[in-house]
Amino acid sequence: MRIRPALRAELPLLQDIERAAGEPFRALGMRSVADDDPPSLGLLEACRRDGRCWVAADGGTDLPVGYLIAERVDGAAHIEQVSVAPAAARRGVGRALIGRAAAWAEEHGMTALTLTTFAEVPWNAPYYARLGFRTLAADELGEGLRSIREQEAEHGLNRWPRVCMRGELPFRPAP
Repeated sequence: MRIRPALRAELPLLQDIERAAGEPFRALGMRSVADDDPPSLGLLEACRRDGRCWVAADGGTDLPVGYLIAERVDGAAHIEQVSVAPAAARRGVGRALIGRAAAWAEEHGMTALTLTTFAEVPWNAPYYARLGFRTLAADELGEGLRSIREQEAEHGLNRWPRVCMRGELPFRPAP
């Protein structure tokens, strides 16, 4: 596996990865999450062009098996989306992508990584906690994270418990 910037021609593949990664939510009764549209090609292209979209490429085919997009929020690198194809799950792909985002954040003088996620989904908040992220209290949220949570609520994601999490830099994901 190799972590590298996404190529423009790969962006539809990233949407396919997102759809496939959403399917396990269906078994948890989270059908609307499973059916949610992936990020648009326009958004993915903007992230790619800005150097904030990375893929985990298969060592043999060099095709993406996972991806991560990030943005700057409240002085931190906010992980907007990280998705791994189910066939590549449990191989350290997500951890490697998060490590790349951490390197990008450090290169750009940011202080931490942040993300929002489902509190009770095993491959969400519990996974990030194992990597070293901590759940933020409401009074620790900056304006940007509060805005993201409001948008998520408008999108219906508050039907299930959600949290904001933070990993301080330098960030070294636990194995």
